[in-house]
Amino acid sequence: MSDVAVVTGAGSGIGRAVANRLAAGGMEVLAAGRTPATLAETAALHPGITPLLADVSNVEDVERLTATAAERGRLRAWVNCAAVVEPAPFADLDPERWDRTLDVNLRGTYLCCRAAFTAMRAGGGGAILNVASLSGVPNVEKFPGNTAYNVSKAGVVALSEAVALEGREHGVRCICLSPGAVDTAMLRRAAPHLNPGVKPDDVAAIVAFLLSDAAAPLTGVNIPIFSNA
Repeated sequence: MSDVAVVTGAGSGIGRAVANRLAAGGMEVLAAGRTPATLAETAALHPGITPLLADVSNVEDVERLTATAAERGRLRAWVNCAAVVEPAPFADLDPERWDRTLDVNLRGTYLCCRAAFTAMRAGGGGAILNVASLSGVPNVEKFPGNTAYNVSKAGVVALSEAVALEGREHGVRCICLSPGAVDTAMLRRAAPHLNPGVKPDDVAAIVAFLLSDAAAPLTGVNIPIFSNA
């Protein structure tokens, strides 16, 4: 039976790099995203990657991801990279923009964690990795205009700890990774003044280790990644 990984937000950036890294390591990867063209580019990187259109904020789409994973093999890993950012000064942050950000970044991560947890609990365990951000970590410098994004990522950090707590007895690990400035299109939208010192491939290498058996003792932790630049 094949080991299967689901990677959301796999059409670009960290998600694309993670999908490629896990496929190169021998896993069958379901690369989920909302844009067919970018998913096709990701799938072209490795024959072990299968693209799947999905909106993580939609319950039916997430259930379909889980069902597809079950058809392919044993769901061993689920990596939540899907995120959006819509910068706006706080006074201009309307409820619609707030809701769009929280729907993908926090609700989407919750739905995916719930689906992965249920499948892994029934299947003998597995690892969930949530990509948050230094923007959601207390006492780290924040930048104006990213209130909704910051709050959503702080929620992801807290969610990860809660999932890990309840997953221990079932062999389900949950780890949170909080990168700072990574060279992605999202960073250029959210904080164009920053000079990223970390590449998506760098983060993907860390993710691959955290999902491996070598990192089996790790769960319930949030790991910040600070740039050297």
